[in-house]
Amino acid sequence: MSRVLLIEDDPAVRRAVEWALRHRGHVVAAASTGEEGLPLLRSHRPDVVVLDLMLPGMSGLDVCRRIRERDQVPVIIVTARGDDVDVVVGLEAGADDYVVKPVRASVLEARMRAVLRRTDPDATGLTRPRPRTFGDLVVDRSALVVTYRGEPVPLAPSELRLLLALSASPGQVLSRQQLLELVWEHSYHGDVRLVDACVKRLRGKLGGSPGCIETVRGFGYRFRAA
Repeated sequence: MSRVLLIEDDPAVRRAVEWALRHRGHVVAAASTGEEGLPLLRSHRPDVVVLDLMLPGMSGLDVCRRIRERDQVPVIIVTARGDDVDVVVGLEAGADDYVVKPVRASVLEARMRAVLRRTDPDATGLTRPRPRTFGDLVVDRSALVVTYRGEPVPLAPSELRLLLALSASPGQVLSRQQLLELVWEHSYHGDVRLVDACVKRLRGKLGGSPGCIETVRGFGYRFRAA
Protein backbone atom coordinates (compact mmCIF):
# COMPACT_ATOMS: atom_id res chain seq x y z
CA MET A 1 0.00 0.00 0.00
CA SER A 2 1.34 3.43 -0.98
CA ARG A 3 0.37 6.98 -0.24
CA VAL A 4 -0.43 8.70 -3.53
CA LEU A 5 -0.91 12.36 -4.38
CA LEU A 6 -3.01 12.68 -7.54
CA ILE A 7 -3.12 16.08 -9.26
CA GLU A 8 -5.59 15.98 -12.16
CA ASP A 9 -8.03 18.67 -13.28
CA ASP A 10 -10.45 16.47 -15.26
CA PRO A 11 -13.11 15.40 -12.71
CA ALA A 12 -13.97 12.16 -14.54
CA VAL A 13 -10.36 11.09 -14.88
CA ARG A 14 -9.57 12.13 -11.32
CA ARG A 15 -12.48 10.14 -9.89
CA ALA A 16 -11.68 7.08 -12.00
CA VAL A 17 -7.98 7.00 -11.13
CA GLU A 18 -8.64 7.76 -7.47
CA TRP A 19 -11.23 4.97 -7.24
CA ALA A 20 -8.97 2.47 -9.02
CA LEU A 21 -6.01 3.21 -6.76
CA ARG A 22 -8.12 3.10 -3.60
CA HIS A 23 -9.65 -0.17 -4.78
CA ARG A 24 -6.10 -1.56 -4.99
CA GLY A 25 -5.39 -0.53 -1.41
CA HIS A 26 -3.57 2.77 -1.89
CA VAL A 27 -4.21 5.86 0.22
CA VAL A 28 -5.00 8.70 -2.18
CA ALA A 29 -5.18 12.47 -1.77
CA ALA A 30 -6.55 14.19 -4.88
CA ALA A 31 -6.35 17.78 -6.08
CA SER A 32 -7.60 19.50 -9.22
CA THR A 33 -4.86 22.14 -9.48
CA GLY A 34 -1.21 22.54 -8.66
CA GLU A 35 -2.06 25.25 -6.16
CA GLU A 36 -4.25 22.75 -4.29
CA GLY A 37 -1.83 19.87 -4.67
CA LEU A 38 1.47 21.39 -3.51
CA PRO A 39 0.39 21.91 0.13
CA LEU A 40 -0.59 18.22 0.25
CA LEU A 41 3.07 17.28 -0.13
CA ARG A 42 3.50 18.25 3.51
CA SER A 43 0.17 17.17 4.96
CA HIS A 44 -0.33 13.91 3.02
CA ARG A 45 3.38 12.96 2.77
CA PRO A 46 2.93 10.90 -0.41
CA ASP A 47 5.20 8.07 -1.52
CA VAL A 48 4.55 8.99 -5.14
CA VAL A 49 2.93 11.88 -7.05
CA VAL A 50 0.80 11.30 -10.16
CA LEU A 51 0.73 14.61 -12.00
CA ASP A 52 -1.23 15.70 -15.07
CA LEU A 53 0.76 18.05 -17.29
CA MET A 54 -2.23 20.02 -18.56
CA LEU A 55 -3.49 21.89 -15.48
CA PRO A 56 -5.32 25.21 -15.14
CA GLY A 57 -3.38 28.00 -13.48
CA MET A 58 0.03 26.64 -12.54
CA SER A 59 1.06 24.19 -15.25
CA GLY A 60 2.04 20.62 -14.51
CA LEU A 61 5.60 21.43 -15.55
CA ASP A 62 5.78 24.24 -13.02
CA VAL A 63 4.31 21.96 -10.36
CA CYS A 64 6.96 19.34 -11.13
CA ARG A 65 9.72 21.93 -10.84
CA ARG A 66 8.31 23.19 -7.55
CA ILE A 67 8.19 19.66 -6.19
CA ARG A 68 11.82 19.09 -7.16
CA GLU A 69 12.86 22.30 -5.40
CA ARG A 70 11.74 20.90 -2.07
CA ASP A 71 11.39 17.12 -2.37
CA GLN A 72 12.73 14.07 -4.22
CA VAL A 73 9.45 12.13 -4.03
CA PRO A 74 8.90 10.05 -7.21
CA VAL A 75 6.80 11.87 -9.82
CA ILE A 76 4.89 10.16 -12.62
CA ILE A 77 3.50 12.58 -15.19
CA VAL A 78 0.31 11.99 -17.17
CA THR A 79 0.22 13.17 -20.76
CA ALA A 80 -2.41 13.05 -23.50
CA ARG A 81 0.02 11.88 -26.19
CA GLY A 82 3.04 9.64 -25.87
CA ASP A 83 4.94 11.47 -28.62
CA ASP A 84 4.21 14.93 -27.23
CA VAL A 85 7.21 17.18 -26.68
CA ASP A 86 5.76 17.79 -23.22
CA VAL A 87 6.91 14.29 -22.27
CA VAL A 88 10.55 15.23 -22.78
CA VAL A 89 10.10 18.61 -21.12
CA GLY A 90 8.35 16.97 -18.18
CA LEU A 91 11.11 14.40 -17.77
CA GLU A 92 13.75 17.10 -17.92
CA ALA A 93 11.81 19.05 -15.29
CA GLY A 94 12.36 16.17 -12.88
CA ALA A 95 9.67 13.53 -13.50
CA ASP A 96 10.69 9.90 -13.04
CA ASP A 97 8.31 8.28 -15.52
CA TYR A 98 5.12 8.94 -17.49
CA VAL A 99 1.85 7.33 -18.53
CA VAL A 100 -0.37 8.19 -21.50
CA LYS A 101 -4.09 8.97 -21.35
CA PRO A 102 -6.46 7.23 -21.17
CA VAL A 103 -4.83 6.05 -17.95
CA ARG A 104 -5.05 2.30 -17.37
CA ALA A 105 -4.97 1.57 -13.67
CA SER A 106 -2.92 -1.59 -14.14
CA VAL A 107 -0.23 0.30 -16.10
CA LEU A 108 -0.17 3.18 -13.63
CA GLU A 109 0.16 0.83 -10.65
CA ALA A 110 2.97 -1.08 -12.38
CA ARG A 111 4.84 2.17 -13.00
CA MET A 112 4.25 3.21 -9.39
CA ARG A 113 5.65 -0.05 -8.07
CA ALA A 114 8.69 0.21 -10.33
CA VAL A 115 9.49 3.78 -9.36
CA LEU A 116 9.04 3.01 -5.65
CA ARG A 117 11.44 0.08 -5.92
CA ARG A 118 14.09 2.57 -7.00
CA THR A 119 13.96 4.08 -3.51
CA ASP A 120 14.30 0.69 -1.79
CA PRO A 121 17.92 -0.23 -0.93
CA ASP A 122 17.04 -3.93 -0.97
CA ALA A 123 15.42 -3.80 -4.40
CA THR A 124 18.06 -2.10 -6.54
CA GLY A 125 19.30 -5.36 -7.97
CA LEU A 126 22.83 -4.02 -7.64
CA THR A 127 25.58 -5.00 -5.25
CA ARG A 128 26.32 -2.32 -2.64
CA PRO A 129 29.96 -2.34 -1.59
CA ARG A 130 31.72 0.30 0.47
CA PRO A 131 31.44 3.91 -0.71
CA ARG A 132 33.45 4.67 -3.83
CA THR A 133 35.25 7.94 -4.38
CA PHE A 134 35.69 9.56 -7.77
CA GLY A 135 37.65 12.71 -7.03
CA ASP A 136 35.30 14.92 -5.00
CA LEU A 137 32.32 12.71 -5.83
CA VAL A 138 31.43 9.96 -3.33
CA VAL A 139 28.82 7.31 -4.14
CA ASP A 140 27.67 5.37 -1.08
CA ARG A 141 25.77 2.43 -2.50
CA SER A 142 24.76 1.04 0.89
CA ALA A 143 23.23 4.24 2.26
CA LEU A 144 22.10 5.38 -1.21
CA VAL A 145 23.75 8.75 -0.63
CA VAL A 146 25.77 10.80 -3.12
CA THR A 147 27.99 13.67 -1.99
CA TYR A 148 30.16 16.17 -3.84
CA ARG A 149 32.84 18.01 -1.89
CA GLY A 150 31.20 16.81 1.30
CA GLU A 151 27.77 18.15 0.42
CA PRO A 152 24.85 15.79 -0.32
CA VAL A 153 23.53 15.85 -3.88
CA PRO A 154 19.71 15.60 -3.94
CA LEU A 155 18.79 13.02 -6.56
CA ALA A 156 15.37 11.85 -7.67
CA PRO A 157 14.90 8.06 -7.56
CA SER A 158 15.60 7.55 -11.26
CA GLU A 159 18.68 9.77 -11.14
CA LEU A 160 20.09 7.87 -8.19
CA ARG A 161 19.48 4.45 -9.68
CA LEU A 162 20.93 5.56 -13.03
CA LEU A 163 24.09 6.79 -11.31
CA LEU A 164 24.37 3.51 -9.36
CA ALA A 165 24.04 1.52 -12.56
CA LEU A 166 26.61 3.52 -14.49
CA SER A 167 29.16 3.97 -11.70
CA ALA A 168 29.10 0.29 -10.75
CA SER A 169 31.52 -0.42 -13.62
CA PRO A 170 33.36 2.73 -14.71
CA GLY A 171 34.32 2.56 -18.37
CA GLN A 172 31.69 -0.03 -19.27
CA VAL A 173 29.23 1.07 -21.93
CA LEU A 174 25.56 0.44 -21.24
CA SER A 175 23.01 0.77 -24.02
CA ARG A 176 19.90 2.87 -23.56
CA GLN A 177 17.80 -0.28 -23.66
CA GLN A 178 19.94 -1.91 -20.95
CA LEU A 179 19.47 1.16 -18.79
CA LEU A 180 15.71 1.20 -19.42
CA GLU A 181 15.43 -2.38 -18.22
CA LEU A 182 17.79 -1.92 -15.28
CA VAL A 183 16.62 1.47 -13.99
CA TRP A 184 12.99 1.79 -15.14
CA GLU A 185 12.16 -1.91 -15.48
CA HIS A 186 10.60 -1.20 -18.85
CA SER A 187 10.30 -4.09 -21.25
CA TYR A 188 11.99 -4.28 -24.63
CA HIS A 189 11.40 -1.36 -27.00
CA GLY A 190 10.86 1.04 -24.12
CA ASP A 191 11.05 4.81 -24.49
CA VAL A 192 14.70 5.88 -24.58
CA ARG A 193 13.64 9.46 -23.89
CA LEU A 194 13.43 8.43 -20.24
CA VAL A 195 17.14 7.62 -20.29
CA ASP A 196 18.28 10.69 -22.20
CA ALA A 197 16.27 13.11 -20.06
CA CYS A 198 17.50 11.52 -16.84
CA VAL A 199 21.13 11.65 -18.04
CA LYS A 200 20.69 15.34 -18.83
CA ARG A 201 19.38 16.05 -15.31
CA LEU A 202 22.08 13.97 -13.68
CA ARG A 203 24.83 15.68 -15.64
CA GLY A 204 23.49 19.03 -14.48
CA LYS A 205 23.65 17.98 -10.84
CA LEU A 206 27.11 16.42 -11.18
CA GLY A 207 28.45 19.03 -13.58
CA GLY A 208 31.44 19.96 -11.46
CA SER A 209 32.52 16.45 -10.52
CA PRO A 210 35.51 14.71 -12.11
CA GLY A 211 33.49 11.56 -12.73
CA CYS A 212 31.23 12.16 -15.73
CA ILE A 213 28.72 10.42 -17.93
CA GLU A 214 29.94 10.09 -21.49
CA THR A 215 27.74 9.56 -24.50
CA VAL A 216 28.69 6.71 -26.81
CA ARG A 217 27.01 7.83 -30.00
CA GLY A 218 24.48 5.44 -31.43
CA PHE A 219 24.64 3.15 -28.43
CA GLY A 220 24.40 4.51 -24.89
CA TYR A 221 26.42 5.86 -21.99
CA ARG A 222 29.36 5.10 -19.74
CA PHE A 223 30.66 6.50 -16.48
CA ARG A 224 34.21 7.79 -16.69
CA ALA A 225 36.14 8.36 -13.48
CA ALA A 226 38.98 10.89 -13.58
